[in-house]
Amino acid sequence: MHSLRGQLVFFWALLFGACLALAGMMFTLYQGSAGAQIAAARSATEMSCQNITTRYAKSLTSPSTQAPRIDLLQVLLQLVLIEAPQVEGGVWQTGKGHLAYAYPTYEGSGVKRDLPEAEQPLITEMAERAVRTRETQTDVVRGSREALIVTACPLPAANDDLSAWTMTRSHGGALAAQDSLRAGLAGLLVLVVVSGLWLGAILLRGLRHVQRLEARLVQAHADGGAMPELTRTGVSELDRIVDSFNHYRLRFDEARAHLRAAAQQRHRDQRLAALGRMTAGIAHEIRNPIATMRLKAENALHAAPERQGPALQAIVGQIDRLDGLVQSLLALVQPITLATDVVVMERWLAERVAGVAARAKASQVQVTVVPGAPATAVFDPVHLARAVDNLLDNAVRHTPAGGTVRLSAHVAPRLAAPSAGQPSLLSSHASEARTLVIRVDDTGPGIPESLQPSLFEPFATGRADGTGLGLALTREVALAHGGDVHHVPLDPGARFDLEIPWRAS
Repeated sequence: MHSLRGQLVFFWALLFGACLALAGMMFTLYQGSAGAQIAAARSATEMSCQNITTRYAKSLTSPSTQAPRIDLLQVLLQLVLIEAPQVEGGVWQTGKGHLAYAYPTYEGSGVKRDLPEAEQPLITEMAERAVRTRETQTDVVRGSREALIVTACPLPAANDDLSAWTMTRSHGGALAAQDSLRAGLAGLLVLVVVSGLWLGAILLRGLRHVQRLEARLVQAHADGGAMPELTRTGVSELDRIVDSFNHYRLRFDEARAHLRAAAQQRHRDQRLAALGRMTAGIAHEIRNPIATMRLKAENALHAAPERQGPALQAIVGQIDRLDGLVQSLLALVQPITLATDVVVMERWLAERVAGVAARAKASQVQVTVVPGAPATAVFDPVHLARAVDNLLDNAVRHTPAGGTVRLSAHVAPRLAAPSAGQPSLLSSHASEARTLVIRVDDTGPGIPESLQPSLFEPFATGRADGTGLGLALTREVALAHGGDVHHVPLDPGARFDLEIPWRAS
């Protein structure tokens, strides 16, 4: 296992060292480079030549008539060139050639008095040019192992035919530094290229690992499943993140399992409590019709035959009431098995309004569908129709003449926690979940505050002829879909929001 931080630290240390080496190399090579040495040698020859000219001019009393003295020239050359290491020089006159020569800093075993034979043509050419132009002349001749620098400057004379010259050499060590420079730069270039490729490989490898982790998470999100277990990458920094994520995944799964168990237990407790209240309500609802039927039957037995018909009709009415009560109870207590399908929302909402149209017309209540519903949705159209029909029927019953009932449907982000007993909603993507909200608004008097806490419990009703099972059944249908139903007071009226998880077709 390799540490990405360690690799980067080593790389930057290597690159920093290479930069320091380059700086030292460039400084050293500059100090010993051919260009610098040639420039220094040229400056030395030109300065020496000017010094010879200056001292010669000061030594003359009448330059225009005095002939050059060989001994004076020799002494001047010695005095000036002794201060210029590795610089030799002389005096040249037109028609007479070289009059004097000196090389006081010669490093040989004796005193050098012979004029350099190989360089005489170049020296003569430069001296003649200086006499002709009356200006200082310098030439640099570069060779494979050394560079020759010759400078000539005119001396004051009667016929302007006298010039001084100086000469030096920049030896092969300076020129060879160019080869060292090229080799050093080539090596440094190779080092930089290799380092760059290495860094690129490190970054690409890390990027591939990150892309694989990202693809794994994106795929898990697309599948809608739980958080996936990530595979270690071999890079210690990334593996610490992977290990932390996997550890969090295990804790999250445990918490989700505990939450699911707690939700199921809470739902069971709620159902048991509701069952107790429902048992008391059933006894009350059944006892009243039975007492009524008993009274009617006893009266019929002692009444004249022509009065027995209305009594029997009253008994049949009570039997119908008991039958409706039993049907509602069976629908409430029997498990709801969903058969989901793709539902065209506009047509389905219109059917709900048509189902209460007759009652609404009789009550002079206007029932409308609010535009903006999604085109399609996925749910059980039969069971959800019963739930919404209950909400619409209650709204029409409680809305006075001239009032309005509005039915709408829209998709909204899930803000509330999942309903109890619905593990299907406990998803790792709950924060991104959305719900289908089917809303029924009315302009009636609203729900009394005393009834609101037990509004969705069986037999909780504000009507004398009501069973209180409609809203309880509506809530059971919503819970079966993984949602819930909520009451929101309006001024005036009431609002019921039936929320189920949104599933696009």
